[in-house]
Amino acid sequence: MITFLQGTLIEAIPTQITVAVQGVGYEILIPLSSYDKLPQPGQPLKLLTHLVVREDSHTLYGFMSAAERDLFRLLINNVSGIGPKTALNVLSGISVTAFRGAVANGDVKALSQISGVGKKTAERMVVELRDKVGAAGAWEASSAARGLSPDDQKVNDAVLALIALGFKQIEAHDTVRKTQATLGSQATVEDLVRACLRKGN
Repeated sequence: MITFLQGTLIEAIPTQITVAVQGVGYEILIPLSSYDKLPQPGQPLKLLTHLVVREDSHTLYGFMSAAERDLFRLLINNVSGIGPKTALNVLSGISVTAFRGAVANGDVKALSQISGVGKKTAERMVVELRDKVGAAGAWEASSAARGLSPDDQKVNDAVLALIALGFKQIEAHDTVRKTQATLGSQATVEDLVRACLRKGN
């Protein structure tokens, strides 16, 4: 098992990066949550990894934090019907803390809003992971909700609004970030969403 890679970030898009390690370039699939934490291309990088071996492929999945990798493994090893692609969607669509809170509180509605996760899959997540997440997950989520910075909360709310309106997660995330940089921190969630919708037309 390849547990981490330490090298130089060569290129990055929101779902995939290339890392050079001693003359070898590794293509690694990542969630949006890790993309936000990447250094600039050309900079050194240490990335936690999980290798999925199938008959027709060997695929590396990468994570900037142990919590992200732990959740990825929890999903693919414990929830029937969830493979690596859906697990990445979960990490891209909700923070680890918010996910734990949603599972602990049985919030099927919040989980089913994640791209690629329907109501039945969300229900399976709650049933099959609740004992593993426990009360600590709910407490962690409520603490994080109180501590989220106003700017991060606005971005989060605007991204969720755009996804609800039919945007893809990656598109919504990138558009909101760019729009916030243009409009400034004084922009409201409504301002961000309206500006993003104008760009999308």
